[in-house]
Amino acid sequence: MKQYIVIGCGRFGSSVATTMHLLGHQVMAIDKSEEIVQNIVDKVTHAAIVDVTDELALRSIGLGNFDVAIIAIGSDIRASIMATLIAKEMGVSQIVCKAKDELQAKVLYKIGADRVVFPERDMGVRVAHNLVSDNILDHIELDPEYSIVETVTPKSWVGKTLIELDLRAKYEISILAIKNGKSINVTPHPTEQLKEGSILVLIGQSSNISSITSENKDIIRRK
Repeated sequence: MKQYIVIGCGRFGSSVATTMHLLGHQVMAIDKSEEIVQNIVDKVTHAAIVDVTDELALRSIGLGNFDVAIIAIGSDIRASIMATLIAKEMGVSQIVCKAKDELQAKVLYKIGADRVVFPERDMGVRVAHNLVSDNILDHIELDPEYSIVETVTPKSWVGKTLIELDLRAKYEISILAIKNGKSINVTPHPTEQLKEGSILVLIGQSSNISSITSENKDIIRRK
C-alpha cells in the first residue's frame, strides 16, 4: 500500500488528507500550525507540527520514504517551492502540488512537480457550469477540451442499448457509469438498455458532450 504525506493542512489539504484516510490509505499530515495539526490529528494516520521549508525537519519525519507527497500550499509560494524541491531531492516518487495560478504551476513543474491542481479555479468552473446549464448536474473539466459530465439520460436514448447508441463512433464519448437511484454501475454492459431518469456519467470532448446534454433542458430538475 502506498504511503501518502500531505504537506500543508489548510482547507484543501485537510480535505485531501482526511478523505484519503477514510478510503483506507496510510496518510501523514504536517503543518506549521499547532492548531491545525490538533484539529486533524484524529482524522489521519499520523500528524506532526513541521516547518515545511526546513529540510532537516522534513528528513527527520522520513519524507523520502513516502510514495506520494501532496503539497497543498497555495498562498505561500516560497514554502510551496521549497517543499516541492525538498520532496524531489529526497526521492519522493510522485509529487502533487496545489497552485493559485499558471505562473506558480509553471515554476512547480520545472522544479519537479508531477501534477499541479487548481482547487479554487476548478471549483469555480464547476459552479459556473452548474449555474448556467440547467441540463448538467455536475461538470469536471479535465483540460480545456475534455470533461466529465453527469447528466440525465436524454429522451432519445431511453430504451436503447449502448451498442445501438454507438457513442464512441458517433460522438467520441464514453459512459463511465450509470446511476439508478442508489445503485451505481461502473461497468455498464454494451447490451444494457438505458432507462428514463437514469443518471449518466460521460467523458469526452466538451463540445460533443454539450451537443448531447442540450437535449435535456426539459427533463432536468435540480434538487
